[in-house]
Amino acid sequence: MSIGEVLAQLRPEFPDTTISKLRFLEAEGLVEPQRTPAGYRKYSRNDVARLRYVLTAQRDQYLPLRVIRDQLAEREEAETPAPPSRPTLVAVGSQASSPPSLSESRLTRAELLERSGLDEGTLLEVERLGLVGPVAPGRYDGEALAVAQAVAGLARYGLEPRHLRAYRASADREVGLFAQLLAPMMRQSDPAGRARAAETARELAGLSQQLHAALVRAGLRETLGR
Repeated sequence: MSIGEVLAQLRPEFPDTTISKLRFLEAEGLVEPQRTPAGYRKYSRNDVARLRYVLTAQRDQYLPLRVIRDQLAEREEAETPAPPSRPTLVAVGSQASSPPSLSESRLTRAELLERSGLDEGTLLEVERLGLVGPVAPGRYDGEALAVAQAVAGLARYGLEPRHLRAYRASADREVGLFAQLLAPMMRQSDPAGRARAAETARELAGLSQQLHAALVRAGLRETLGR
């Protein structure tokens, strides 16, 4: 398959995939398509399976490319002919849940309320505190759904939206810190530089989530006297 045909196969499941992204994954050694005498890339079915494995691990668990590369190498050493359609997931925290995919990224307000379990009054309060906001008038993305579901879950234990202000402030500080790290990459005009910036952002988000979960577990262990 040509790179355009591979992109057409992957786009329905991974809408944010681009040709630049596929070239970036090739440059990082995640896939090695053959080349025609004229220099055009030709992908095998196994190449597409590897790409689907990589993209799933990035989307669902924010796994760094080095971890994904190690997983693929281990499977090759075990003489597995092709990776499975889904990776061996590495949880970043106890009972970690996967973030919504981009296919869920345009929800109406009614759909957000239904899928999160929040009522209208609570959603208004969450929006007032800046924890959730529409990406377009009356439309919410997958991240808004993830936040709303977390708020609804915490509410079952008696935590109200007003108790969650610190999460917004902490996230804003992390965004500012990470933005400084990403700025040099974003100033690069070539597509590979921007793809590298997007990949770094995913890795930073995953590591931040891992650190936060570990610190909370350690604190709770002390509280429980264990």
